[in-house]
Amino acid sequence: MKLIFERSVKGRRTFQMPASTFPKRELPEALKRKTAPRLPEMSEVAISRHYTKLAKQAFGVNSGFYPLGSCTMKWNPRINEAVAALPGFARVHPLQPRDTVQGSHEVLNKAREVLCEITGMDDMTFQPAAGAHGEYVGLLLMKKYHEKRGDFQRTRVLIPDSAHGTNPASASMVGFTVTHIPSDENGCVNLDALKAALDDTVAGLMLTNPNTMGIFDPNILEITRLVHEAGGLNYYDGANLNAIMGWVRPGDMGFDVIHLNLHKTFSTPHGGGGPGAGPVGCKEILRPYLPQSHMGEWDSRRPDSVGQVRAFFGNFLVVARALTYALTLGKEGITRTSGMAVLNANYLMRKIEPYFPPYYNRICMHEFVISLEKVKKQSGVGALDVAKCLLDYGMHPPTMYFPLNVPEALMVEPTETENRETLDEAAQAFAEIFEAIKNDPDSLHDCPKTTYISRPDEVGAARNPIVRYQFD
Repeated sequence: MKLIFERSVKGRRTFQMPASTFPKRELPEALKRKTAPRLPEMSEVAISRHYTKLAKQAFGVNSGFYPLGSCTMKWNPRINEAVAALPGFARVHPLQPRDTVQGSHEVLNKAREVLCEITGMDDMTFQPAAGAHGEYVGLLLMKKYHEKRGDFQRTRVLIPDSAHGTNPASASMVGFTVTHIPSDENGCVNLDALKAALDDTVAGLMLTNPNTMGIFDPNILEITRLVHEAGGLNYYDGANLNAIMGWVRPGDMGFDVIHLNLHKTFSTPHGGGGPGAGPVGCKEILRPYLPQSHMGEWDSRRPDSVGQVRAFFGNFLVVARALTYALTLGKEGITRTSGMAVLNANYLMRKIEPYFPPYYNRICMHEFVISLEKVKKQSGVGALDVAKCLLDYGMHPPTMYFPLNVPEALMVEPTETENRETLDEAAQAFAEIFEAIKNDPDSLHDCPKTTYISRPDEVGAARNPIVRYQFD
């Protein structure tokens, strides 16, 4: 398919601007471009056809099954988009007089009330723009808490080896050093290793429960108690909240601060670069340190705040979608959503178990992990080959090579929005791939074979990326 620049024809236009009736004003020379921008020149119909062809080549939840583990790529009800598109929300400006945006303020206040109830927190800020940004802000609260107490020696954060990759990066950005805690034989936090790591230099623990293996840690109350007794705080990574919302609250597990991924759990489409939202909730002891959030003005009622971390209230329309999602479902719907996510994951896990058994063969939560380490040793077919082959079955591959502590990992998360027929079709695809591995393993190295492009040279693309069009 040709690039839009390759389809460009000099002089083509989609519209013709009427002559201006205003006096001409010249820009200062320092602000003028030296050369005209090189923009594609096309007719309206050519542009429409170009982007329609591109859209057909993209794969999304509206295209087919999308079991991307740890990302919760689920269908989002269109009513949430309709609410976010209401002119009173979509066209609001953050610098409007406050008395003209009371509806928007009500959305934020109601969303804070609902999400605090779901998570067991006492307050929440909507400034963070995404999950990793939320991690950063939550750790800022943790750091500020210890500094106000004079505990400047608390510079370490404990992170399990199955944690999301952004956790160590966020801790490092805040100035903490990271101590990794290994998993035990059941895929959960090794309590002996945790106890050995705890001392008065520990600022806190970063953890998600269920963890990245899709396992709910049965020792969670013991874990958070040990950290508290050592003087640390407990941080909850909300990436996996879709598995437990309505059933158990992180605040009741002993967590002091949490971030949510509204673009995963609460409706806004996930992926494609945004927009997202990673609101941070906290217990009362951390409330004084929350970011300022009153229309960009310094809030004198919180002199110990960590400050402004994003303009105004963050990505407001993402919050509007999340509130619509939560109110539409209600308490019973929220609980049923998590229940269905867990049911779907366990159903699919057992359906493909005869071919690709789970790494930890036990009841999972919202996702499960399989390892193709033995398969690769026997046949030469690895996780990448299976993932590419799944594309030929019209489904998006699971997450590959993550978590890092599982060799040749595939992490599968079917979510609650898939029906039984789709899960059966996915299981059949895994079964047929298993047969292909037994009978003709070399054929999988050429997959995918039915997509717009075949398997690219990923190493070459990573080392020598072409990120801009080269004009003649």
